[in-house]
Amino acid sequence: MIPVTKPFLPPKEEFDELLNEVWRRNWLTNNGPLINQLELKLKNYLEVPHFLIVLNGTIALQLAFKALQLKGKFITTPFSYIATVSSGAWEGLEPIFVDVDADSFNIDANKIEEKITDEVSCIVATHVFGNPCDIEKIDQIASKYDLPVIYDAAHCFGANYKGRSLLNYGDVSTLSLHATKLYHMVEGGAVTTKDPEVLKAIAYARNFGHKGDTFEGVGTNGKNSEFHAAMGLANFNHIDAIITKRKKLSQLYTEVFEQNEVNLQRQTIRPNTDYNYAYYPVLFETHEDLLKVQNDLQGNYIQPRRYFHPSLNTIPYVKSDEMIVSESLSSRILCLPLFHDLTESDVEYISRILIRALKYR
Repeated sequence: MIPVTKPFLPPKEEFDELLNEVWRRNWLTNNGPLINQLELKLKNYLEVPHFLIVLNGTIALQLAFKALQLKGKFITTPFSYIATVSSGAWEGLEPIFVDVDADSFNIDANKIEEKITDEVSCIVATHVFGNPCDIEKIDQIASKYDLPVIYDAAHCFGANYKGRSLLNYGDVSTLSLHATKLYHMVEGGAVTTKDPEVLKAIAYARNFGHKGDTFEGVGTNGKNSEFHAAMGLANFNHIDAIITKRKKLSQLYTEVFEQNEVNLQRQTIRPNTDYNYAYYPVLFETHEDLLKVQNDLQGNYIQPRRYFHPSLNTIPYVKSDEMIVSESLSSRILCLPLFHDLTESDVEYISRILIRALKYR
């Protein structure tokens, strides 16, 4: 079986060495030394002003909503993972959807302003598959209406825009460090912000609101453990090799499809972007083509993923208008296998099955 993704695992001896430190100290959680060490390493690597590790990417979003003291409604994209919407709904906010751009797959910044009302307290935009949103346009609108911007940057580790990490943009950016991501700590997430007051609020909130022996506002348990930090630290030295390998495999997919003149739409990456090759999504002409390819791949023990599906405006607990572009993308998009241990032969095998499925449909 070739899965859509497989977690990178470092040499076991590197991980064991860090675990031995955990055993020696017997300090398992509650802001331990490995968590602190990893936060500093990632802060410096990503060149962000502040970096807080939390339990996962969903908690990161919830803490961002809480720290910015948001109420009412928030503008967001229907083409994202469910956590982008559910985290806000969990905090008692109502999502207001804006359709996406058909080329970038990101929220269409030109359609945001028409959805702003007095009840809207925030813009939450996803850099889909690590592709930057129209940051300048979104910032312009946010400044005009005095709205904070949260970027769901779950896919953005190692992706840069105009020479800076994508995590540097917006009032708050959130990151996933889950095992499915190109860099992971098994389970994990992070929050970045330029605002020290927002940082302080998130730092308190991730630890029940503890401020010494007193409490600073409503908090939750958003901490992460030394065991997860050990995996993060063991993986840290392999980041550049991971991205380089994914780039090579992605380019091979593209070369094979272009050589065989396969009619697949690819996501348009924004100019001035150093892409991280987090995913390899392809867009088919029709829903029927997608189902044919998916069925043929699965029949050959290859497991792609319909990511993102369904369009979030169609989930049961939201109220929304039709989102024509997002619903169309969602019905035709498939992420092909892409991970560090995937071989060039695997990519060629997967590509041949896909090509054959389209040519003989």
